[in-house]
Amino acid sequence: MTTPLNVVLVHPEIPHNTGAIGRLCVGLDCSLHLIKPLGFHLSDRYVQRAGLDYWQFLRLSVHDSWEDFLRSVGESRLFFLSTHGDRSLYECEFQNNDTLVFGSEGSGLPGSYYDRYRERLFKIPMPGAHARSINLANSVSIAVYEAYRQLLKGGYTNE
Repeated sequence: MTTPLNVVLVHPEIPHNTGAIGRLCVGLDCSLHLIKPLGFHLSDRYVQRAGLDYWQFLRLSVHDSWEDFLRSVGESRLFFLSTHGDRSLYECEFQNNDTLVFGSEGSGLPGSYYDRYRERLFKIPMPGAHARSINLANSVSIAVYEAYRQLLKGGYTNE
């Protein structure tokens, strides 16, 4: 069985977001990758509470650096989600084993990523005028479910 998607959190800061994202990954059979530094300990009760009893089923990898992560995923295609993206998430055409990358809650992706991955940078459309962004766990849910919807349409099965 091929993992449908990889979800990457670069320097996550808020434990309950990571816990909720972990639970989402278990539900959709995705792998979760965390890039250090983390703003919390994985044993944090908020991570555990948000992940509930699903955390034991999570395919979790913690990487010391971005380069370490890149070595681990090999040929996976990368999609970066940020409020700084010019193109909509809904322009992406996802495939099995793609990787969706998200920055931290407080500062987003590291600055160098915006130039280095400009062609792979997308945003979630937000027509509302008063919010600059939405919660990280919500953003991951929106993007992963869009990718999963496309994979199902293309005949993906986890059997």
